[in-house]
Amino acid sequence: MLLTYQPPYDWQWMTTFLGVRALQGVEQQDGEYYQRTLAVMHNGERLTGWLRLRPLPEQHGVELEVSASLSPVTEKVAAQVRRLLDLDAQPMLIAGGLGTLAENAVGLRLPGCINRFELTVRAILGQLVSVKMAATLATRLTEKWGDPVCTPFVALTHLFPSAATIGQLTVDDLRGIGVQGKRAACLINLAQAVEEGRLPLDDITDVQDGIKQLLAMPGIGNWTASYIAMRAWSAPDVFLAGDYLIKQRFPGMTPAKIARYAEIWKPWRTYATLHLWFNHDWQPDTP
Repeated sequence: MLLTYQPPYDWQWMTTFLGVRALQGVEQQDGEYYQRTLAVMHNGERLTGWLRLRPLPEQHGVELEVSASLSPVTEKVAAQVRRLLDLDAQPMLIAGGLGTLAENAVGLRLPGCINRFELTVRAILGQLVSVKMAATLATRLTEKWGDPVCTPFVALTHLFPSAATIGQLTVDDLRGIGVQGKRAACLINLAQAVEEGRLPLDDITDVQDGIKQLLAMPGIGNWTASYIAMRAWSAPDVFLAGDYLIKQRFPGMTPAKIARYAEIWKPWRTYATLHLWFNHDWQPDTP
């Protein structure tokens, strides 16, 4: 299956981003291919399998292969891949709205996700630790509580643990793999809320309402809720004014002043955040 997109697309940046964060046992960046395991609900049944994709830049497309076990939900998987890779973005429109900030990287896209619960768990695990440590914790979680799955890829062995599974763990269980106590309690609470339908991560249509629901959960602060909104719901206009790296781009300015400055990038402030993270040479205009 070929999934098309509007060029330009910075594939080197996206494959590096996904590769650095690849969850051992669940995901792999293998040369030009990205592959992972996944579970998809279909008529009340949980179908499990794998997907494999590779960019075909000369065709402005992505080649997608889906395991036979997921054939009844191929279209749903394709939609998830479009979200993961931000294939529906209009890069020239976005770059026009960001002006000089984006002029050197028009092909930058917003990395989304395949599984919103997985992304949310990993965002919480990543609080106050490095990208590498967050991936290590997620790997331990998966190895211990993720269901094994059969794939043709040696590196793909497990599914990410379900909300039902994590919701039944104890704080001590998660402490045993290195998760700090309050964060462990937050994860268990989150999983129970998702499993019981109190936090419908897959059905959020109002991003601001979704952020409010996340903030109402003990242990989830502004940065984490906003990051989840960016990547789980592909929200195009979220700005992380209090982010450490963002603050470094605006020396001497308070987060409130930075937020006011960022209004020039509406309605593309999520993309502005990405560009600010990775454009080390950009400097704000000073009055």
